[in-house]
Amino acid sequence: MQQPPLFVESINDALREVVRACGGPKVVGCRIWPEKSPDAAARTLADCLNDARAEKLSPDQVLLLARMGRERGCHAVVEFFASECGYAPPQPIEPEDERAALYREYVEATKVLAHLAARLDRIEPAAASITAIRGR
Repeated sequence: MQQPPLFVESINDALREVVRACGGPKVVGCRIWPEKSPDAAARTLADCLNDARAEKLSPDQVLLLARMGRERGCHAVVEFFASECGYAPPQPIEPEDERAALYREYVEATKVLAHLAARLDRIEPAAASITAIRGR
């Protein structure tokens, strides 16, 4: 297994690192452009990651590559953006941790809704009698 570089100098370097981690230009190119042959997709991807070429990836394609990298444990794109924008290095959230956090939020939201429903039940009879008195 090849050691990832400690620093990347450009977004294209970070994207190339993700492509390497995800199986190479043919594999990744086919994910981005499934309608193209593997060779054509690889050539297009190489052109998009070549600073001297006019072809570039769209923001959605960059996001796809970042997500693909995340699946393979390669965070070069996100780390590059964080570094360039002055943020602390990102810490990936493990799916199990995210699931547990979402479950805790769900339980808390359910408690809040139950509390609101109880309050509504307490004031509902009073609201009905006020309406009846005003209707006279």
